[in-house]
Amino acid sequence: MSLAADPTDPAGFACQSCGACCAYSAEWPRFSIEDDADLARIPQAYVDDPAGRMRCDGDRCSALEGRIGESVACKVYAVRPEVCRTCEPGDPECLIARRHHGLPA
Repeated sequence: MSLAADPTDPAGFACQSCGACCAYSAEWPRFSIEDDADLARIPQAYVDDPAGRMRCDGDRCSALEGRIGESVACKVYAVRPEVCRTCEPGDPECLIARRHHGLPA
């Protein structure tokens, strides 16, 4: 029996015990289709205005709390940017991020 997550089954991935997509690249959490009202809802402490993205500590989004692969949460989940909303469990971006962190993909 394999312990690797089944990439064809999104239920096999639990985002709150992963967080890999939020700590993959400082270039990934870019704002794309958000309007000014959407951006204003995100607390300024988590926004990197000059770069047009979420503020990161290295490759990790500053709004992510917890330990990758164990237990994580987003401090701005309700107002997170579109790029964060479109990353789905088991999609290609998810699998790339999981592999980057040595998690089963």
